Amino acid sequence: MTLQLYSQSEAAIAPDWNPVCHITYTRDTWVKLSQFPSEYAAEEAQLLCPESPDSWVVWVPDHGEVVLHKRHFYC
Repeated sequence: MTLQLYSQSEAAIAPDWNPVCHITYTRDTWVKLSQFPSEYAAEEAQLLCPESPDSWVVWVPDHGEVVLHKRHFYC
């Protein structure tokens, strides 16, 4: 993934610039959890399949399968 950085003056020139980082997740990727499904669950999860454009079915060690929104995990 290539990040495009803009200075404030360049951002004014590029009005379509969006400061949000868009990460493309793929099946079998291990991600860190920002919110754990239980206090005994592992800190990482394996992505299994997309459930919707904003959520994934994941497998969390010591917990099992769960559906998580993208805001609940990161690379």
